[in-house]
Amino acid sequence: MRRDLFLIPGLMCDHSVWQPLLPALSPLAQCHIVDHGDADDLGEMARRVLAQAPERFAVAGHSMGGRVVLEILRQAPQRVSHVGLLDTGFKPLPEGAAAEEERRKRQALLDIARQQGVRAMASEWVKGMVAPHRLGDTVLLAEILDMFERKSADTFARQIRALLARPDGTSVLHRIDVPTLVLCGEQDSWSPPAQHQAMADVMPLHPPVHVVPGAGHMVTMEQPQAVAQAVCDWLREPSRVA
Repeated sequence: MRRDLFLIPGLMCDHSVWQPLLPALSPLAQCHIVDHGDADDLGEMARRVLAQAPERFAVAGHSMGGRVVLEILRQAPQRVSHVGLLDTGFKPLPEGAAAEEERRKRQALLDIARQQGVRAMASEWVKGMVAPHRLGDTVLLAEILDMFERKSADTFARQIRALLARPDGTSVLHRIDVPTLVLCGEQDSWSPPAQHQAMADVMPLHPPVHVVPGAGHMVTMEQPQAVAQAVCDWLREPSRVA
């Protein structure tokens, strides 16, 4: 059966995150790549996906997109046949000094985007987004910078606002009972493998964590063949009937 698969990009990302996977996925799924538009709330992003999705669909999210997947499951778990969580997290904003430090770092990047332009911001930001050995890959880095530059500083501000208000996803993870893909880059410094193992540990089905060698946070663009294989295997898993 060819499934409807909604692919949700992360912070300042677009179709380019998922594009390298589409040739492998298209025989198995009708792929729909989401655009968050002007949304500044994860719950609203989820509502927009639900408004355009069929009654039953598979969904995968990368980075912030994984947070949106959790909100889709919070709102309408019965509509989701397969869950994909890639290079993401589930915990809310921490308290105290850790929260202030995250706000400070995000605001510093936003200030660069407003004062010097999105590409200047992205040139700094990208340094932690790929595996260290890919920092000399000018083609890959240009694709990532071009993607970010297609978004505005105002979009960046809205999506940062959404992430700073992120809810705790633990209770959602506890209820996932459909085929679930948990995947990240081996060298993802933002959403490391241990964070994904913590997610898998609280899910009732305890899915294995797929750790992709030679990749950082932008795993779908860094190692698309390995990710595509994992996604295809996941889509082939039978789901319970709603």
